[in-house]
Amino acid sequence: MWLKKKTWILIFSVFILQIFTYSKALDVTQYGAVGDGVTDDSQAFLKAWEAVCGGTGDGQLIVPAGMAFMLQPLKFQGSCKSTPIVVQVLGNLVASSRGKWKGDKDQWILFSDIEELVVEGNGEINGQGSSWWEHKGSSRPTALKFKSCNNLRLSGLTHVDSAMAHIHINGCNDVTISNLRINAPESSPNTDGIDIAVSSNVIIQDCVIATGDDCIAINSGTANIRISGIDCGPGHGISIGSLGKDGEIASVEDVCVQNCNFRGTMNGARIKTWPGGSGYARRITFNGITLDNVENPIIIDQHYNNGDSDKSTDEKSSAVEVSKVVFSNFVGTSKSEYGVNFRCSARVPCTEIFMKDVKIETASSEMGQVAQGQCLNVRGGVSTLAVPGLECLALSTDMLSWGSMPEQSCMLPQQAVQPNTRPLQDPLWIYGSRGKRLGVDNVVLTSLISFGFIYVLG
Repeated sequence: MWLKKKTWILIFSVFILQIFTYSKALDVTQYGAVGDGVTDDSQAFLKAWEAVCGGTGDGQLIVPAGMAFMLQPLKFQGSCKSTPIVVQVLGNLVASSRGKWKGDKDQWILFSDIEELVVEGNGEINGQGSSWWEHKGSSRPTALKFKSCNNLRLSGLTHVDSAMAHIHINGCNDVTISNLRINAPESSPNTDGIDIAVSSNVIIQDCVIATGDDCIAINSGTANIRISGIDCGPGHGISIGSLGKDGEIASVEDVCVQNCNFRGTMNGARIKTWPGGSGYARRITFNGITLDNVENPIIIDQHYNNGDSDKSTDEKSSAVEVSKVVFSNFVGTSKSEYGVNFRCSARVPCTEIFMKDVKIETASSEMGQVAQGQCLNVRGGVSTLAVPGLECLALSTDMLSWGSMPEQSCMLPQQAVQPNTRPLQDPLWIYGSRGKRLGVDNVVLTSLISFGFIYVLG
């Protein structure tokens, strides 16, 4: 009798718990989204966003699994009454083709002025870029852009075939990007994986990126960037820049790239600046890098000119100052005979450039031939003269002691900030619901069934 009473108390507690933890998350299909991959679901998404941003649905919006939603260009605007705002993408988002495109060609999906935004899930964002790539000289939209979104979390999604860059972060602070897959053909033009500009305190980790341009590009106005666990290739590597175009005053500082793999990429670790610019790129570390048949494993180019290098204006032009850069613990193969290429300005040389434990061999060599280096207007140091042709770097230097190199702070473990989100769904929601919301009647029915089992077994 005592055991039966305890069991009834337990079941009643479960019933109460289910009611109080019941999620009010909104589903885009509640607002008319069809999800057949053909119907334009843009207005339904905007209505759903207006509701969730206005405080309905506990700040949680779901794009259900097993469905494909065709969308024209959309702007999801803040500020919002609820924080955090959680958008869970379980299904697929599909852009309109170029011939049917309506509206803004700067970006496809824009999130703007939203605090504590979380975009996550195992769905796919498909930019339908193939219809755009042959029009390289015309405007093409970035697939997903975040502007002025602080405390941003982006994780889990697959991004494919953007018309231009896949993800652009602009004017955002305290950002964590993790566990993404980004794919576009190697021949697709300007399809950067992740572009960052005018942003600080950004963590990018554990992503697989294969595109036709930079896997990650760090542009002007950025500070305190931590990148780790990136598998890059094909693509153009991880780049600082380009900086200084059209006389820009650039600023990039405190960047750490570590424990990354480059496979068959055009570049590995790259810093690129335009002649005529000014400003600085400083305190940058690339550490723990694995190379597999990379054409330009390590490169600093202050003569960057739309993909070409030209030193004819070197004596006359100003340049973005590149300093306090460390390349350490590189191992692997170079597709070309050169593993390191430093081409800096005579007027504004690269200074405090350090190399430590760099072992790069030519991929075509069967005897483990060491890849060559070449340098122009560079000052710095090396721990060992492991790369022939870099005699411009002294074997020892008093400019910056090895013990206090930027590498040391870069190698400190970085703790990813976890999204401050409430559980979106319990097992009842997931099972057989295709991501759709279960009503209170379902919760009540489930609890009554539990009561029935106890009654029968009791």
